[in-house]
Amino acid sequence: MADRKTENNAISEPQKSTIVDFDPPKKPKNNSYAIACAVLASMTSVLLGYDFGVISGAILYIKEDLKITDVEVEILVGILNLYCLIGSFAAGRTSDWIGRRYTIVVAQAIFFAGAILMGFATSYAFLMVGRFVAGIAVGYGLMVAPVYTAEISPTSSRGFLTSFTEVFINGGILLGYVSNYAFSKLPTHLGWRMMLGAGAIPAIIIGLLALGMPESPRWLVMQGRLGDAKLVLDKISDSKEEAEIRLAGIKRVAGISEDCIDNVVPVPKQSDGKYLWKDLILHPTPSVRHALIAAVGIHFFQQVSGIDSIVLYSPRIFEKAGITSTNDKLLATVAVGFAKTLLILVATFLLDKIGRRPLLLSSITGMIISLATLGIGLTIIEKSDQKLMWAVALCIAMVLAYVSFFSIGVGPVTWVYSSEILPLRLRSHGVSIAVAVSRLTSAVISMTFLSLGKWITTGGAFFLYTSFAIVSCFFFYFMLPETQGRTLEDMEGLFGNLGWKLSKVMKKKQNEGAAM
Repeated sequence: MADRKTENNAISEPQKSTIVDFDPPKKPKNNSYAIACAVLASMTSVLLGYDFGVISGAILYIKEDLKITDVEVEILVGILNLYCLIGSFAAGRTSDWIGRRYTIVVAQAIFFAGAILMGFATSYAFLMVGRFVAGIAVGYGLMVAPVYTAEISPTSSRGFLTSFTEVFINGGILLGYVSNYAFSKLPTHLGWRMMLGAGAIPAIIIGLLALGMPESPRWLVMQGRLGDAKLVLDKISDSKEEAEIRLAGIKRVAGISEDCIDNVVPVPKQSDGKYLWKDLILHPTPSVRHALIAAVGIHFFQQVSGIDSIVLYSPRIFEKAGITSTNDKLLATVAVGFAKTLLILVATFLLDKIGRRPLLLSSITGMIISLATLGIGLTIIEKSDQKLMWAVALCIAMVLAYVSFFSIGVGPVTWVYSSEILPLRLRSHGVSIAVAVSRLTSAVISMTFLSLGKWITTGGAFFLYTSFAIVSCFFFYFMLPETQGRTLEDMEGLFGNLGWKLSKVMKKKQNEGAAM
């Protein structure tokens, strides 16, 4: 009996399970080292944000001090985006040549020079030279920051970390708005120079901090420095196993045997510019073509909906809405900066939880509604002979709603998505193209807003932006597959079928028809 009881216990013991056995595996904790690296790299985008924010208020005093026309105002405000084209294209080759980290340092040094030139400008032409130098620096920063962050981030938190680029753009915008208000009390000729020259301070700080960052492990592998890459991956990965998997994937993409354990190995020369451009543009594979269209398209539609008109000309928009005091216009503009920054912080925590597509589609829907309503409110005010306080309040609310919806989805997702979908050896060049399209579109939007307001009214301009936003909604829905949870090396399998969503919808309808 005793033996049988013991035998029964032995048989029954393996069947005992606890609640813990059925719990899902715990999500890895955020890697603090990877977060610190992502924060430092993304701080580069503060430069663009600060310039956009500060010029919106500084231009009020520049116009008064230098006696320039509205057309010259548009050129001064928007020309930086065209200069960014030079920086973004140059950054692709530079980052492949000297590495992502030192490219960030170069960007800070160039922006420092640009800020000093703008701060000491004595004429419109002198100021344009400063804008040229600063624009090149901003182009460098916008290209390299999201690429570095995407390559340094663990898969589990890549969306969260890569969205820091947009976080710091918004932080820079807010900093620029606050700078406008802080220096607005100074004499006119001194105030705008202090606003623009103060940008040299963050450039020095970020440049020095960037020297302490590790190099991108993917760039190190492309240089054959496997030992250095492994050391970095061990620090930035959620576990040793993940570090080994990431290293194996990078080696496979770089054409290095996964079994190779040497610290330094020769790598086939794949970085010849003409072959990269050929593989990217002239004769791309279906997946590369789709990924490039997606990266370029999402940047184009991010800008064409008029976000830079709101950011750069918010004091003018509030003036059209009925706010006459310069002080009140600057305060309202600071509120715009706070709304953008607050919502982008919320978005960073949602990207890896609910995915890119849900945020993108809900964001663009809210933008469409707020743009259309803003257009209606401004049109009512322009047609009315008396001041309508409810319409003024509506316009202010819609500006805040628009920047909030933008910052919860379209703003951060654009940088995350475009930096993660292209193959490793084409990534820096592909992102350069996407950033160039972004800046070119931004230049067109920002250099035509005042003229557009004269041609079709300010309300009409926002109706035009509404129509662009509607088109972008269709592009996002049908052209952009979800990338949440995928490693950078596995992205290629998601792309290759242009209009993939439309194909799925049509196939589903065909199956339903066959079933009936």
